[in-house]
Amino acid sequence: MVQHRDSHLQAGIALRQDRILIVDDEALIRETVTIALKDEGYWVDVAVDGSTALKLLGNAAWQGPKESPPFDLAILDLMLPGVSGLDLCRLIRHHSWDMPVLILSARGSETDRVVGLEIGADDYLAKPFGMRELVARCRALLRRYRRAKMPQTSSALIYNDIVLYLNELRVTVNEREVALSPKEFRILELFMNHPNRVWSRDELIDQVWGPDFMGDRKTVDVHIRWLREKVETDPSKPQYIITLRGFGYRFG
Repeated sequence: MVQHRDSHLQAGIALRQDRILIVDDEALIRETVTIALKDEGYWVDVAVDGSTALKLLGNAAWQGPKESPPFDLAILDLMLPGVSGLDLCRLIRHHSWDMPVLILSARGSETDRVVGLEIGADDYLAKPFGMRELVARCRALLRRYRRAKMPQTSSALIYNDIVLYLNELRVTVNEREVALSPKEFRILELFMNHPNRVWSRDELIDQVWGPDFMGDRKTVDVHIRWLREKVETDPSKPQYIITLRGFGYRFG
């Protein structure tokens, strides 16, 4: 998040780091995947074989809160000496640990993929693979599991990496909480309730400030700029809040 220059705005608050277990007997893959995931801010534990992974899973499960998964994500090589990746996946599902599993394998046949998915793996990636694709799949799996565990009573609007909690009046972007003013929150709520709709300045003023607003219409542009600084990765190249010159703004 890009922090606005005004002193009353607060920076986003980082949530707990996701903890990822990597199990692979190839040193180069272990090292490159570890570096890529750590660069993304994840906590990484590494095992060179299935037996070491069993110990890590057991220790993490014993140390963590009751009934919580020992890791947030497991990346398992299919072909490991001794205890295989399939065996580890079976163990994870046997314990009913609610954690995603990504299988890696040099064998990319349809049969291998089907077997991995049938025993409970969530995704399958054949070697060789690109690091950007692996990181993207990890991020998607973590996001999917996190959203599935959201309390059903929680009233929230979700669009890609943005989550707006209506009852709690808070917003997270990429799992980081951002501080919005009441007007910014209302604008974002309006956008997320109507993705892809184009809103003119007058319509936004009517919906957010009310029909009796007598101020400058450019206040809309100012609030949009502030909102972009908080929800966009690069506010100068927005991906969510798009300007349609001559018409207004579109979300999505």
